[in-house]
Amino acid sequence: MGRVAYQTAGLLALVVLTACSGVTDRAGNMALKAPDASVAVLPVDKSAQVPTDQPVVVAVRGGTLKSVTVRGDKAGALPGTLSGDRTRWRSTGTARPGATYTVTSVAANAEGKQTKQTTTFSTAKAVTTFDVERLTPNKDETGDTVGVGMPIMITFDQPITDRVAIERNLTVRTSKPVEGAWHWFDDRHLDFRPKKYWPARTKVRVEAHFAGVHAGKGMYGKRNLAVDFRIGRSQITKGTTHGHVLTVRRDGKKVRVMPMSAGQGGQWKYYTTSGIHLAMSREPVTIMTSPGIGPGSAGYYRLTVYNTVRISNSGEYVHSAPWSVGSQGHANVSHGCVNISPENAAWFIKNTLIGDPIVITGSPRKLEPTNGWGHWQESWKEWLKWSSLKGGPTLSFSS
Repeated sequence: MGRVAYQTAGLLALVVLTACSGVTDRAGNMALKAPDASVAVLPVDKSAQVPTDQPVVVAVRGGTLKSVTVRGDKAGALPGTLSGDRTRWRSTGTARPGATYTVTSVAANAEGKQTKQTTTFSTAKAVTTFDVERLTPNKDETGDTVGVGMPIMITFDQPITDRVAIERNLTVRTSKPVEGAWHWFDDRHLDFRPKKYWPARTKVRVEAHFAGVHAGKGMYGKRNLAVDFRIGRSQITKGTTHGHVLTVRRDGKKVRVMPMSAGQGGQWKYYTTSGIHLAMSREPVTIMTSPGIGPGSAGYYRLTVYNTVRISNSGEYVHSAPWSVGSQGHANVSHGCVNISPENAAWFIKNTLIGDPIVITGSPRKLEPTNGWGHWQESWKEWLKWSSLKGGPTLSFSS
C-alpha cells in the first residue's frame, strides 16, 4: 500500500448511524432506547505505510469520548487533544517510522452505555535518519546567558529536503513577546533571529520535535531535544574607523569609551569589516598569523595575543595590542583587527557576553552575512526570503 493522504473532513461520514430501537415497559408502552455511540478512526483499521506526520483522528456520533490512547510497539503513547464537546480527538505528536500503533477508544451514549473499539495501523519505514549535530547557543560553548544579538543556530548531520516539515516542528518560546523567523543558509544549516534584537533579560526555550519527522525521501528524525538559555542585559558596542573610538552602552547608558585602532587598509584583507558583528568567542590567549603569507615571506607574522573577542570568521578580533597604544584613538595601523589597550581589553573580555553586538562603521569592506555570525547584515525582508514559513510571534512558556 502506498503513501495515503487521509482526509479528516469526511470522518463522520464513516460513522454508521444505527436506528433507535425500542423496548416495552411493564405497562406495555413502547419506550425508546438510545443507540450505541458510533466511533470512527483515521487512519482506518489495518492501514499500512502511513506517513509519520499523519494525525490520528477519532470521532464519535451519538455520544462522547471517555478516553483515547494511541500506543506504539516501538515507542510510547502519542499525545493528543480532545474537543470541548468531547466528540473529537486528534493526536499532536509525530509517530515513529516502522512502528505499529494501536488506537483504543471508549465512548458512551446518552444513557452512559460504553462502547470500546480497537484499531491498528503501521507507519512507513525509515531508510535513514537525521539528527541535530549542533545547536547553539549551548551551555558549553556560549554559556546559559547570551547577548541580545544571539542567533539560534542548528546544524543537521544530513542534508534536509523537506524544509517546511522541519520548521513546522520547531518551537521557540519566550518570556517576552518576540517576532522572529528561521532562515536556511544551506540544506544543513538553519538559524533563527528576531526581527529586532532580543529584549534584554528574556528567557528562551528552543524545542525541536524531530522524532519521526519526515525530512527527505525515506529519512526521518531520530529524536526530540530542547535547549534553554537567557538573554542578558543589552550591551551594544559601536565604533567607527574614522573616529577611532569604541563606545560601550549597557541598557542604553554609556559605560566605557575605549580608544581603538582599526585595519590599516592598503590591501583588501587589511581592512576591518564594516557591519553588525557579534561576539563569537572570548579567548584569553590567541595565536595570530598573517593571512595568506607563510613563514619566510615578507609581511609574515605570528603573534601571541591576549584577551581577544572574536567578531568574524575572517580573523577579526577586538584584542589587546600594547604595541599600538600610541596610535589608538588617532590612526588605523592593524592588519584588520580592532586594537585596544591591555587595560581596556581585560575589561572588554570580562564584560562581554557571546552574542553581544559590536557595530563597526566607516570601512569600505562590508561584513558578509555568512562571515561568522553576520546574521544582522541582512534586512528583515532579505532574512525572510530564506524562511519557508516566513516567521511570526514566538510562543509563551504557558501556551
